[in-house]
Amino acid sequence: MKKFDKDRLLLGLAGPVLALVVAFLLTTVVLVLSDLDPFEPYQLMVEQIEFTDVQVLVLNQTGTYYLAALAVAIGFRMNLFNIGVDGQYRLAVMLAAVVGASVELPGPLHILLIVLVAMGVGAFWAGIAGVLKTTRGVSEVVSTIMLNAIATSLIAWMILPANLGEQVKGSNEFTTGEIPESGWFPGVDFDGSTIYGFTFVAFAMGIVYWFVLNRTRFGFDLRASGASQSAAQASGVDAKKMVLTAMLISGAVAGLAGLPLLLGSTHTYSLSFPVGVGFTGITIALLGRNSPVGIFFAALLIAFLDKTAEGIGIAGYPKEIALIMQGLIVISVVVSYELVRQYGLRRQQQKVGEELAAQARKNKEEVAL
Repeated sequence: MKKFDKDRLLLGLAGPVLALVVAFLLTTVVLVLSDLDPFEPYQLMVEQIEFTDVQVLVLNQTGTYYLAALAVAIGFRMNLFNIGVDGQYRLAVMLAAVVGASVELPGPLHILLIVLVAMGVGAFWAGIAGVLKTTRGVSEVVSTIMLNAIATSLIAWMILPANLGEQVKGSNEFTTGEIPESGWFPGVDFDGSTIYGFTFVAFAMGIVYWFVLNRTRFGFDLRASGASQSAAQASGVDAKKMVLTAMLISGAVAGLAGLPLLLGSTHTYSLSFPVGVGFTGITIALLGRNSPVGIFFAALLIAFLDKTAEGIGIAGYPKEIALIMQGLIVISVVVSYELVRQYGLRRQQQKVGEELAAQARKNKEEVAL
């Protein structure tokens, strides 16, 4: 049993390690083909992490990516592909910013209201895809892609001064207005930089995610439904209800992804708010294999690549190197996990064959005696 667990652990680690090695090698090939130094960009990236402000930037970005990846991972555990995390996150943070700027409450209540609005909007937007899937059989991939496009247009309309937004004086920028200081989430000062307070909440969500999935009946039903809906139904689990519930929870977590930045820095929403966070979350969830610890290190890696890209750009290298590496990581993850899965199946079959052969020899020896 211990040997089996050890083999499973090694196989689990083999996928991410193989993906990173392949991505590194392919990025090096791209640099060589571009007549660039194949090693200096990596050196420049590593050197930047010595600076405190870069460390804080990476940590804050990790918190945002971590929440987005957890939202994707919840869907994955239910065998759902929630591609709409990006739309859910942006629509949620926009409306949370509107509500936060329109009221003034005691600090904890003000922050709680903003959090609840963000979770509610994210859950509602994801719930549309969940309802379409459970009542009409519409693929969540198709519906969430379309909902992303609708969210983008809806945000652009709502942020107009004639609706919910306001124009910044002296510019063409539109915002939702600044949230009063009572709605700011306090951070941690670190050598002149500030770690967003909500970043720690993001990491705490990983613990909640692990506990619910692995230590509760709901988590067991969720995993069982994801593994086989027919088997789950046979054991008394309402598979359709679990699909809808998983989409609602995934959307609620996605709604939180924009709060580290909103409550810790900008205190308002504008069209310059980061986009593509949800799609990055898919990469991170795949690389982290839906594990809260794996997702953390994957989010840390992607955040590191993001925040050190500017440094290599200043040194004369195209900062798109980081984007190339991220794309190659996605491809490498898919390929490497399939290779590891096939190896694991062969290894399992080999072990079963060895056990059967050993049992046959034992039976022969007993008969001979």
